[in-house]
Amino acid sequence: MKQICILIPTYNEQEALPYLYERLKRIASQLATYRFSFLFVNDGSTDATLDIIHSFQRQDQRVGFVNLSRNYGKEIAMIAGFDHACGDATILLDADLQDPPELIVQMLEYWEDGYEDVYAKRISRKGETWFKKWSSKKYYEVLQKISTIDIPKDTGDFRLLDKKCIEALKELRESQRYTKGLFCFVGFKKKEILFERDARVAGATKWNYRKLVQLAIDGITSFSVAPLRLSAIAGASIIVLCLLMLLFFFFESIFLGKSPSGTTSIITVVLFIGAIQLVSIGLLGEYIGRIFMETKNRPLYFVESQVDGVVYRNDESRKIG
Repeated sequence: MKQICILIPTYNEQEALPYLYERLKRIASQLATYRFSFLFVNDGSTDATLDIIHSFQRQDQRVGFVNLSRNYGKEIAMIAGFDHACGDATILLDADLQDPPELIVQMLEYWEDGYEDVYAKRISRKGETWFKKWSSKKYYEVLQKISTIDIPKDTGDFRLLDKKCIEALKELRESQRYTKGLFCFVGFKKKEILFERDARVAGATKWNYRKLVQLAIDGITSFSVAPLRLSAIAGASIIVLCLLMLLFFFFESIFLGKSPSGTTSIITVVLFIGAIQLVSIGLLGEYIGRIFMETKNRPLYFVESQVDGVVYRNDESRKIG
């Protein structure tokens, strides 16, 4: 029987976990031709998330967990999960149930047809503000235009990955991670599934706008040097503009006898050029900072404790203790 690992990164999800676990058990019981394991990655939760995972593990030996030593962020939690996942395929799923686990059935069907990366694409986003929806749409439009690889828009982390995809992702050890882009970078045969995204079943989102902006910057700088090129283009454009202004003043003084004047315009031009320089230095600093972080070659994460899930046939899974 083929082994399927369901990987769930978690951070302060004590309210949502019981709902998630019940739905996963129901789906696993329906798919009796597969052997399932449930791997939770606790990303330094400060609530009862780890205690709840412990209770799942005591009842069901299919449940395993990796408890990280602190909160590293979802991107690092995912690579920690990939490092510990085992099975012929891994399904990456958020704990908040905005992505319906029932799609796992369809994902497995496409996987059996030969697709190696079956990802879910949102056609609607319930429970989110209009600004978040609009900003997300514009961000993906910009990212698609400047990225060196094709990154589908409105696509999250909910997907089935064949074992060969997991092995490829495990080789990418960069610390400034944008996993949505890495899924596309490794390639393999992909299939899209459309779905309507639900609101959170419980709890509150952990993604504030500061974290979202940081993730957006990581996505742009990880897969494109377009911002640096735009800075160079802006600098070249200012040079051309300055040359045209010098020619204009030259011909004006020669043929019309007028001398250049206007302190306000000069100050404006100086401030504009200074702003362009500061923005360019800031963009350059973003890239240099990422180079600096990568040269440290630090481990991506540390594990405080872990328990591996045991993969049984669904009719063999049993309670203990």
